[in-house]
This record gives sequence, structure tokens and C-alpha cells, in this order.
Amino acid sequence: MRALSRTLPTLVLASALAAFGLGAAAAPAAAATVPVGAGSYSDTRPPGTSGPTSNTGTPVTPKVTEAARNRPVPTNDWWSSLAFQRYDDNPYSTPMYGHPLTYQATSAGLDIGYPTTPAIVGEGRQYEYAHRRDLTLGLAGLNSPDALADDWSDWTVTPYWSDGARTLRTTIGHGSPFVYAEGSGGNAQITTAAAPAVFADRGNVLGITVAGHHYALFAPTGSDWNISGSTITAGLGGKDYFSVAVLPTTGALATYEKYAYSFVTGSEVTWDHTDGTVRATYTLSTEAKEGTERGTLQALYRHQWLHTTDPLTPYTYVSPRGTMKVREAASFTTSSKAAAVLPALPRTDSVDTARLRGYLNDVVNASDPFSGATDTYWTGKALGRLAQLVPVADQIGESGTRDRLLGLIKGKLQDWFTAGGANEFSYDRDWKTLTGYPASYGSDTELNDHHFHYGYYVHAAAIVAQYDRAWAADSAWGGMVETLVRDTANPSRTDSAFPFLRGFDVYAGHSWAAGHQGFAAGNNQESSSESTNLSAALVLWGSATGDSSLRDLGAYLLSTESTAIAQYWFDADEQVFPSAFGHDTVGMVWGSGGAYATWWTANPEEIHGINVLPVTGGSLHLGGEPAAIRRNIAEMERENGGPAVEWRDILWEFESFADPAGAKAKWDAGHAGYTPEQGESKAHTYHWITSLDSLGAPDASVTGSLPTSAVFTKGGTRTYVAHNHGATATTVTFSDGRKLSVPARSTAVGTGSDPGPDPDPDPEPPTGNTFRLRSGGTLTTDTGGSTGSDTLASADGANHDGTPYRPLVYEARGVNGSLDPGASTAFRLQVDADTTVALGQQARISYDFTGDGSFDRTVTYHYFATDPVPGWEEYTQARGLRSETGTPGDLNGGTVRLEVWSAIGNGSSRLRTGPDGSVLVIPYN
Repeated sequence: MRALSRTLPTLVLASALAAFGLGAAAAPAAAATVPVGAGSYSDTRPPGTSGPTSNTGTPVTPKVTEAARNRPVPTNDWWSSLAFQRYDDNPYSTPMYGHPLTYQATSAGLDIGYPTTPAIVGEGRQYEYAHRRDLTLGLAGLNSPDALADDWSDWTVTPYWSDGARTLRTTIGHGSPFVYAEGSGGNAQITTAAAPAVFADRGNVLGITVAGHHYALFAPTGSDWNISGSTITAGLGGKDYFSVAVLPTTGALATYEKYAYSFVTGSEVTWDHTDGTVRATYTLSTEAKEGTERGTLQALYRHQWLHTTDPLTPYTYVSPRGTMKVREAASFTTSSKAAAVLPALPRTDSVDTARLRGYLNDVVNASDPFSGATDTYWTGKALGRLAQLVPVADQIGESGTRDRLLGLIKGKLQDWFTAGGANEFSYDRDWKTLTGYPASYGSDTELNDHHFHYGYYVHAAAIVAQYDRAWAADSAWGGMVETLVRDTANPSRTDSAFPFLRGFDVYAGHSWAAGHQGFAAGNNQESSSESTNLSAALVLWGSATGDSSLRDLGAYLLSTESTAIAQYWFDADEQVFPSAFGHDTVGMVWGSGGAYATWWTANPEEIHGINVLPVTGGSLHLGGEPAAIRRNIAEMERENGGPAVEWRDILWEFESFADPAGAKAKWDAGHAGYTPEQGESKAHTYHWITSLDSLGAPDASVTGSLPTSAVFTKGGTRTYVAHNHGATATTVTFSDGRKLSVPARSTAVGTGSDPGPDPDPDPEPPTGNTFRLRSGGTLTTDTGGSTGSDTLASADGANHDGTPYRPLVYEARGVNGSLDPGASTAFRLQVDADTTVALGQQARISYDFTGDGSFDRTVTYHYFATDPVPGWEEYTQARGLRSETGTPGDLNGGTVRLEVWSAIGNGSSRLRTGPDGSVLVIPYN
């Protein structure tokens, strides 16, 4: 169980804090204690403790240039080894995984690689696309004593080298196929790992192939690349710039040359959360070194291109996160449904009050409710265990138990939030981070895991704020809570005390755990669920304190990371893990790949459970991929030789996201003789499993306008839940049209029969014609008629992925339209597998441009794995393209054909038709 931590600078003025909306703090004092509201932190470490050190215990400070000396360093990033010298004998960096390119700084410059073939290592327990040098970018004669971080932005960084005679700066980043270089004192030099094969030579533009990978080298106009064995040099002709790009194909050279001199100078993400949808825009700033071109190329990760409607090129790259797709623009926007967050599951009649009361008493009457915890991590877990029970006790009228729990939580938080005792938080001026002492798991010496540790504190404080807003005021204890937020998830880029989003990698879509990133495999994150625990805590804290900006930050972080977790930890679409890997989940994601492992044990229960705990009302996003959960549980039981024994409560709760009745049956059979996981309690597990058995599984297809809302489905009936932290009543509108009135400071629950999906839950694409399906095989723009369904034939137990098998076919003939180059094919197909397990529906759209009977363009999408729960599900183009043939063109009396079939499975399913049914949108005006 790893956690990420950071520290808070002591020289932060109250006015600066107020400007960032993160509460007030007193101006720094000469003494070792800095007041923050009713609390305080220290500005020196406690005696006998350590801050960041190298592997031999030598204290280290950030390895940055003078120009960056006063900027907070975003430790816990994909490139952090550039700034954190973990190893005494390596003043450069360990491998840094930008994707598609990998990098490592050396004395001669920047080693560059493009790993495309995975290795399966560790007895089959790890896959990795390990960094392997294809070439080194540098200057002739460069021999620098170190490499420093000179500049950075949201997902790009600029390493710097100087040997006294020569200086080199490069800009690298996630998703960038380019390395941009600025140098002085020597010729540009590229040294290849093997003799290069030249496929293009136009003087200052050179195309080479090394180790099967294609690269383009771009020097200033008028210069010339010269090859001598494996050394390639070019005089810069009085200029100071050159660039290198990895090409998806040799035929892409002309496209990449267009952007070779449009140098990236920065990267920034912005986000918006409105009516249950989170939108984020990722933008690169550029500078034209030659000409006027300011555009660029970006490779999007799978979790990004699945959630964008922005046009993409046909170019792709290999990466440890699956296929990356290239966009030709300086920005792109993603849109995803907001992940549901609740303070707790609502009360249901199926919960036995007397039984729950007994379980609650076991917790509050324990001789030590904190189980001997002394460090930040285990104290945090104990706080989380108690906080989960506060709303539960309140639901059944146990106000005395509720208040005793609140008292325990407040007391422990206030103890940690007051400097000078046995435990405290201390600010490190050099690293600009706030570390809790006693520390654990390298949260002090390696700056590991602050987001894991502090997420528990923020979550517990949010529950307190729900019941006692005065306690959460900045003038009381809220200031210290928000100082922890600033250390781990600071939304400000101009705060001189803490870095922007220290541990969250906005482009990768998830956080990183190691503060130093000092591994050959890059950085890592084990417990993705403890990372999302912080994000959900921000939603609850912001809601409880009326801070909508922090609330919406939490919604952005949670929704983004939930999409990344589904793909990169659970391989939900089975499109990321290499086929030879042989596992359905990983315990740890690395820059180079993933591992079926944890830091401390090979026990399958903990490998599968570490990305589930803690189970809270912020865990509901895990229910979005029920098929992946079923695969996950099945693998755990195979590897374990049977059902869970040690972490059975965590894994029962995990199973309840996909099969609440099955999880309840396991609880009923095994609850008497188990010991709860250390962050769990029988009270919470009983309440959770029994409640979901009554409510049904989380329904991620429907979202509410309030961030603290959720939907559950059982037997075709949806239950709508929302918690209103505000002082006045509100009405929550859900994306399927249902509304729920929620009184002030209360949770409301509404049930009813499933009204069916909204035919238009999201805005239609801005261009193109919309066709609806009619039984009998017709596509029509007519919005009249009646709703019905067609039967999708079984795949008969065979695999028909990509090849239609007994498909349903719908056509529109005589279609005229001008191709809109800014649009793409889109669809929303409503499918239902009823209770049948392991079905997958697939769609193909074909275009016959002239109606001559020959289809000129065909696009096939990855199949959609339906769940075995009655009720319509939506299959959309967001599943991603599986294949495409033909070049887009205009329609002149053409034919549009939609085919839908069962790609896998052994059972039939249904496809909804009619005016309120499925929709196909073609990219034509």
C-alpha cells in the first residue's frame, strides 16, 4: 500500500492563499510553528527525521537550473528523476516514458527510444515496453556533468545540459512524436545505436530507420545533415534549433516536416464540469522557429481518443497503454460522464437496524478505534474507516454513535493539525512540500504517496464538514485541510508554495506514486483506488464547504482517472494488455507497462484488492465495467485456488459492483468468521453489500446534474440518489430526464420503473445527418413511428470480431451529401443482452458514394461487451475504430449501410429501433 506525499512551504502569505480559494494561513513566523486557523504546521522537521535523500541517505535538493530555482517542482511525475537525484552515481536521469517516445538523459545529451515489442518478464507477471536507445540527440563534443530541469508545464518538460563550452535544451512531453532542441557551442549531433538506413535525404531534412523505427531529423533551412557511420551531424548556420521526430510510417515525412519548426513551448489542461459531464481541453503552446506554422501533432492515449469527437489522422503509435492515435492540431477536447460520488450509500429497508447497530458498537466501543496507528498512512486508513460509518449511523437514528465517531475523527485530525506533538505536518522549503511525521513508505525520504495518505484525511474532514461546517471554516480547521489539498492536488499554477497537481499526470490520466521516479521502468502507481479516494474527497469537501472550484477539480480528477483505471489497470476493453501477458488485471502500472504484483506481497487477493480499497461512496465508478469485474474476480479465484480468505470483504464489495446478489450470498455464507481489512469494518461491509443487493449495481450510463448523485439499476428499475450539502432544497436532473427533489443537507432517494434511455441524452454532433433505425432494415431521418426492437442472432460460441456474422442490416439509399472534414461517423446503438453472460455486439458502417453497389469506404468499431442485467445499454463510436478501409468522399445518390452483429457469445440480444431507439450520424452536410 503505497501513498504519495508532499510538503507545504512556510513562506505562504494569507493573501496568496485566499487568492487561490484554499483558505487562510498566518504569515510566516520566525518560530518553528506556522499557524493556520486553529491549527499549525512546523517549518522544520522533527528531530531525528529525514527529508528527501539519495539511495545512500544523502540529503538532496531539486536538481534544477537557476532559472527554475524558485519554482515548486512537480515531484511524482513521469519525468521526476530529472529533478530528483535518487542515485548518487547518476546525476542525469533514469528512463522517462513519455509515450510514444522514451528518454534518458546522459552526459552526451538525450537518449531516445520507441519500444514497440513487449517483453513478458517476472515469470509472466509483468509486461514491459522497456526503454531502449535508438539514438542520442546532442551536440558535437557535449560532455555535461549533469542534466537539470530547466522548465516544465502540465505534461512537457525541458531538460538542460551544459559543459561550459556547449549548452543544450530539449523539450519533450507525453504524446509528442517530436523532440525539440536548442543548442549552442557545437553542431547538432545525432548518434544512432546502429548504422542508420536512409530513406530520405533533402539536405536539412533526413529520414532514417534505426532498429526498425523511422525517424526524421530536421535542421535549419540551408544546413545539411552529414552521416559518418552511426554519427550524424549538421551545422546550424548561426541558428540554435533542430528537431527529431519518430514517424509512424516513412510516408508520413511530409506531414511531420510541416510541423518540424513549430516548437512546443508549453502545455495546459483546462476543465469544466456541467450537468453530469466533465470536459477537458488539452492545449500546446508553440513558437515558429521558421515560417509561420503554429500547429503541431499530438498522440492521444486510449482513454483520450475514446472520449473525443475531434478528428484524428490515420497515424498511430504503439505504447504500453495500447494504440495511440495522432491528432493534427495544437489542442483537443475530451468529454466523459462525471463519476458518481456519495457520502455513503443510502438507507434501504433490507438493512437490519439492530444488526447494524451491533456492528457499529463494536467499532466505537473498541479499546483503540485507531488500532495503534502512528504514521500518516495507517492513521489515514483508520480515519477513513471511522468516517465511512458516520452517515451510516445517522441513517438509522444512532445520533449518539454518530457524534462519538465525529468526536474521534475531529480529535485525531486536530492532533495531526497541531504542530509540536508526537505527530505533525512539516514544511520543506527546498522541495515545497508538506510531510506528515511519523512518515511511512518513503513519504519523507522519497516524497512517495502523499495523495494516498492525505486523501484519507481530506475524506474524513469532508464527512465532519457535512455535519459541522463551523469546524471546517478556514479560521478553524479547514485551513489545514486545504493545505494538505495544496500539497497533493493544487489547482494553481502560480502558487509559489506548492506545485500544480503534484502527483496527478493530466495527460496520462492518473497519478504517480514515486516522488523520485528512480526506476528503469519509469514511475509507478499501485493503488489507483487510493488516488481516486483523494479526488472523491475533493468533491465531498468542496460540496460541504461551498467551494465549487475544488468540487469541480475533484470531479475532473475522478472522472479522468476512472477512465484510465478501466483501461490500464483492468483492461476493460481487452485492447491494452499484450496477448502474451495472460492476466486480466494489474496491481501496478509502470511507465513501461504493468505488473501482476504489489510492493509487499504476491497474494492474489491483495493484487486484485489493492485497486479497490477503500470502498466508499467515491468508488461507484468501478461499477462502470461489470464485465471486467467478473473477469477480475474469476482470475483472482483461479490464482487463489478458491474464493478470497484474507481480503474477502474488499473483494465482496468489488463483486457487488457487477453482481450484488452474488456478493450478498458470499457475505451471508462467510461473514461470521473473517477479520476485516484494516481500513474496513463489518458495519460498513454489511451496510454496503446489503444496500447494493437492494438498490442494484451502479448505473454509470446515467448521471445527475449534482456531483454528489448516483443511479442504481436492479431488474430494469432505476433508483436515483443524491445528497444535497447546501442550506436550501434543490432539484437534481438526471441525463435520462428524471428529476429528484432533495431537501437541504439531506440525501434523497427516488425509485420507479425504467423510463428507457433518453433518445437524445447528449447533443448531436454539430454537423451531419441523423438516421434512426426501423425494423425491416431501414435507416431514415423520419422521427415518427413507434419504438421497437430487432433480435441480434447469437455468435454461436465463435469469435466473429471484425467479420459480420448473421448481422442486422439497415440501409438508406439515394443519399446526397458533402463530406464535412471536421466531422466523423457517430452512433448510439441501444442494446440489451438481458441476463445472458459474455455477449459482445459489433457495428460496421459502409458508404457506397454513388449507389453503384460497390462500397467505397467501411469503418468497423470494437465490439461492446453488454452486461447480463436487463435494461438498455448504449454502444457508441467511443469504443474506438477496429479497422477502416477506403478514403472519405462525397455522397451522390449513395448508399449508407449499418451492420450490427454478435462478435462473441452464445446467446441472442436485442437492438432498439424506432424514434426513441438507436441513432446513426454520418459526417455529411
